[in-house]
Amino acid sequence: MSDLFPTNSKRKNATYDANDIEVLEGLEPVRRRPGMYIGGTDETAMNHLVAEVLDNSMDEAVAGYASFIDVELKPENVVMIRDNGRGIPVDNHPKFPGKSALEVILTMLHSGGKFSNKVYETSGGLHGVGISVVNALSDDLTVEVARDKEVFVQRYSRGLPQGKLKKTGTTTRRGTTITFHPDADIFGTKAKYKPNSLFRMARAKAYLFRGIEIRWKCDPSLIKDEDKTPAEAVLHFPGGLQDYLSSTLASRETLTPQMFAGVADLPDDQGRVEWAVAWPADSEGFCSSYCNTVHTPQGGTHESGMRSALLRGLRAYGELINNRRAAAIMGDEAFGSAAILLSLFIKNPQFQGQTKEKLATADALRLVDQTVKDHFDHWLVSDAASSKALLDQLIFRAEERQRASQARELARKSATRRLRLPGKLADCSKSSALDTELFLVEGDSAGGSAKQARKRETQAILPLRGKILNVASATVDKLRANQELQDLAQALGCGMGSEFNLDKLRYDRIIIMTDADVDGAHIASLLMTYFYREMPGLIDAGRVFLAQPPLYRLTQGNTIRYARDDDHKEELLKTDFNARGKIEISRFKGLGEMMPSQLRETTMDPKTRSLLRVVVTIGVENVQDEIKETETLVESLMGRKAELRFQFIQENARFARDVDI
Repeated sequence: MSDLFPTNSKRKNATYDANDIEVLEGLEPVRRRPGMYIGGTDETAMNHLVAEVLDNSMDEAVAGYASFIDVELKPENVVMIRDNGRGIPVDNHPKFPGKSALEVILTMLHSGGKFSNKVYETSGGLHGVGISVVNALSDDLTVEVARDKEVFVQRYSRGLPQGKLKKTGTTTRRGTTITFHPDADIFGTKAKYKPNSLFRMARAKAYLFRGIEIRWKCDPSLIKDEDKTPAEAVLHFPGGLQDYLSSTLASRETLTPQMFAGVADLPDDQGRVEWAVAWPADSEGFCSSYCNTVHTPQGGTHESGMRSALLRGLRAYGELINNRRAAAIMGDEAFGSAAILLSLFIKNPQFQGQTKEKLATADALRLVDQTVKDHFDHWLVSDAASSKALLDQLIFRAEERQRASQARELARKSATRRLRLPGKLADCSKSSALDTELFLVEGDSAGGSAKQARKRETQAILPLRGKILNVASATVDKLRANQELQDLAQALGCGMGSEFNLDKLRYDRIIIMTDADVDGAHIASLLMTYFYREMPGLIDAGRVFLAQPPLYRLTQGNTIRYARDDDHKEELLKTDFNARGKIEISRFKGLGEMMPSQLRETTMDPKTRSLLRVVVTIGVENVQDEIKETETLVESLMGRKAELRFQFIQENARFARDVDI
């Protein structure tokens, strides 16, 4: 017990009084706990120092006082950033006699001109911390201010001035130049700036404000061949984020020929928002967001507003064109699969933490949502064909997501308990799938006959109740709610959509066994459509078959024959029967009326039956053309649009014969 609770004599610093209380003054808190201010002491944190200085120059540009910014990476890990803004004030601060405003800004936390809207209407630096943190974490920092036709210079080391502010001459230019070297005591001796990282940062800032020109320069000795970073470049993009997204996507195909891009003022003179959105065909989306030119890698309320605007706009457009399936679209399709660049300029933004990685301003959600939604609505109706194609593809992705979710849920349930097969399924006794068959029959009557006719070891029977759901015209929600299809998917065990896995199929063959009439053909068509849409791998692997049950039974004495259809009947009458005796011809009304022995002999016994393998073939040599033609045919015959079926009937009615009406 004494080891667990040591006596005072065993404890370190047993006494605790006022002498133990430390008060950190000036910039000492930054040097003691740099992670609180720049997120750590790694390369990303070191890049944050550059971002803080660059953000100050960008604030001058956004405010309309700077037209260019120089960013230069020099040898020995030295960075120089210069702008032609107003220049940091150098006159004495009224609250600190003998100290210039410049020295106050660089040596005191929470000092600066951005706490109100008097100097900057919008800005990225809000806490008066950025440049003082850079000063605290640099072992050498020199600031040069060109203001009122005079040049002032002051040098600092680890947050402390190394002399007074000096006037060094006169000039016709203006602006602020910051040159600094990160302190090796904080970041280590091996930490080095990477030209490619800083160049991307500078380029991103240039895209974010159309009026700025950023002049990049890097010592050639620092550039590696694989970086492909230029030694010098002038970064100016009049097209803003639209240019940025175009260069980012490069040659990637998108779902619409034109991206959704624009810039607009926020309501009530709250600022402005700029955006560029495209939906890559490969579904690999991303979102890069900014607030007052500050990158917000963790998103925030402005991204939530964009997400809401896109989702509400797509659903509203679906209602406008009477496409109810648009309700299936969720944020994963509208926002998650899109390539998005978003830049918000707003007064008094609130960030989570000094590193400003996430925007927390509550009003930003509403402002961005309202502003972008109006423009998105106009963009969608301006090009109906492209918008419809976009909507259809996003609906397809949404339904694929729901199918995958359904398959995962089924797999989860199967993993947590023994597979619960549908109650109507009469399963085969063989444990492996090799040479086993699942017969899909219509109705309990046919199912009863099939169960008596089957070979119990290898043949399973699943009766279906009437005509199943037409999956080509049904929403995913209806598909998930349909018990017949749920039973079928559970019996097969191979999953659907993107979760399909042929290796998990519980049977070697799936045989559609329906009546040899119009209703039976319709049910077979619905089942084939289901497999084509939800489990195309079954058809590709040649696992789906159509049984060929007889329509007629012909008897003359001891001669018994079964005919598939009228043509087959006429053929048998001519070849297998003589004209002298009476021939009895009976027509089966359905499989349920056949004796089990008859059903076994004609339709289920592998030795005597005939099966048709279901394959996809349109007669087109090119595979991609074949896929397209097949999809068009399925959509025309089984889809939602009755006018396509009517058109097909008109074009092909002349080929019909012996129509069963």
